[in-house]
Amino acid sequence: MAGGKENRVRVILKCTSCVRTSVNKKSTGISRYITKKNRHNTPSQLELRKFCPYCYKHTIHGEIKK
Repeated sequence: MAGGKENRVRVILKCTSCVRTSVNKKSTGISRYITKKNRHNTPSQLELRKFCPYCYKHTIHGEIKK
């Protein structure tokens, strides 16, 4: 039936304020979420406010490249 590229693609969102490169931090993780977006309606990179369990607050999570 319909061939070609799919409209909805899977994207990974990563916390932009988490910097976990330091050894002194207790938790050594980076908050990531997986979601889907419509490629035609949102051609730019996606940014959402999500809860980061490592920062203990709502922060901006931006789309990363695969």
